[in-house]
Amino acid sequence: MIMISRAEYEAIVAENARNREAVKEFEIKLLSLQQQVQQYMRMIFGSRSERFIPMDKTQMIMELEGMESPATEIPTETITYTRKKTGADEKPGHSRVELPAHLPREVKIIEPDRDVTGWKKIGEESSEYLAHRRGSWYVKRIVRNKYANPSGDGVVIGSLPLMPIHKGNADASTLAFIITNKVTDHLPWYRQVQMFKRDGVDIAESTMVGWFKAACKLLEPLYDLHKAHFLLSTYIQADETPIKVQSRDVPGSTHKGYFWVYFDPITRTVVFEYQPTRGQVGPMEFLKDFKGSLQTDGYAAYEVFGRDKEITLLACLAHARRKFDESKSNDKERSEQMLDLIQKLYAIERKVKTLERDVDAIRDLRQNESLPVLIEIEEWLKKNLTETLPKSAIGRAIAYTLNLWPRLIRYIEDGRYQIDNNLIENSIRPIAIGRKNYLFAGSHNAAQRAAMIYSFVGTCKQLQIDPLAWLENVIERMPYFKKNDDMSVLLPANWGKNQELLAS
Repeated sequence: MIMISRAEYEAIVAENARNREAVKEFEIKLLSLQQQVQQYMRMIFGSRSERFIPMDKTQMIMELEGMESPATEIPTETITYTRKKTGADEKPGHSRVELPAHLPREVKIIEPDRDVTGWKKIGEESSEYLAHRRGSWYVKRIVRNKYANPSGDGVVIGSLPLMPIHKGNADASTLAFIITNKVTDHLPWYRQVQMFKRDGVDIAESTMVGWFKAACKLLEPLYDLHKAHFLLSTYIQADETPIKVQSRDVPGSTHKGYFWVYFDPITRTVVFEYQPTRGQVGPMEFLKDFKGSLQTDGYAAYEVFGRDKEITLLACLAHARRKFDESKSNDKERSEQMLDLIQKLYAIERKVKTLERDVDAIRDLRQNESLPVLIEIEEWLKKNLTETLPKSAIGRAIAYTLNLWPRLIRYIEDGRYQIDNNLIENSIRPIAIGRKNYLFAGSHNAAQRAAMIYSFVGTCKQLQIDPLAWLENVIERMPYFKKNDDMSVLLPANWGKNQELLAS
């Protein structure tokens, strides 16, 4: 029998306690890492849907065993090819392309503005522009007849219409087409070049980029007006999403910039704005004169608006639900309990959609049916907060929801409010698809140009306006607007109303 002193015994007990604490910390870290791995696996391979459908335990579970079939080995072959090496002396593409001779021509003849009766026609001047209508290319030829006065007193010629690109030969229809392909259909420039070649139209990628820049320059005043009208709103949702941007500061690499997205659920207007960082400087500058209700997720950059007495903050229940959906692998029972309660709230919101924006009826419905569920959720959160590990996925989900609780329940106070930010996330979805196709923006300025076009196209989609039709009409009309002219008739909402009047 080994005899030890009391001091040695106490030292062993203390060391064992420290070891238990260390093991506990490692277990928590291991759990956290496992949850991260599961989250990444879900992001890569899992379903994107977060809708929770409770399991019907009365249904039988059928297991299929032994159904695997061995994979068939696929034969392979090696293919080699030779391609021309680009020389250093080759000239880059130019913005004014040679228009193909085989394309059909549509001729528009323009006579002088004055009476030329008795005058002698001495010639004509023609200009050609690449044009596009759905399904086909053609060349729009504008012929301006030139006349000489028989008395020898001067020469007159028809006036050339204003074109979107000064001294360029791209029609508004072509510009609208390539922009829609890029932003709405997520086609990179090089892919459009290949498509057009198959149609017999050879446009250099550099030329296409130049046309896009010129069109965006033309639309900048309308974008500024679009933002000014948007900020008259009293209820805005905000979110942000990353975009890779090529930067001169880090040659050969990309900078992580952000599109800040703002959406008005009432007018269904969208504004995208590019910022190089995810800091609060961007939204603070954009919303510096805003007064009203602002709905966001729990990102810390929005906390500054909580100190502004002119702004009421709301939170997004979908973000809270996502936390519990991600914690199912950590604590399935508790996670599904909360998801079941949240599902009741969304069932009530499906009734809200039938009320057709009757804000008083919506508020009353939520006060009568949603409020009791919210009270039950709050009690559940407070009870389970002390029964879960703070660093576990379920613990973080509970803490996140409780921290935002006053903002999460605010949606029942006004029938205009939404339960979540899903409407703005729908506006962001095209960017997520586009990132997989064009990978990055060529510069910070290019990212801001993309933000401008996303604003217009996103608003058109929300208002059920064909973005191609809107872009073509607006790009054609913009050159005729002067600095102090009222361009508000070109904004998607007003343009759509005018089209409806013309159709009626």
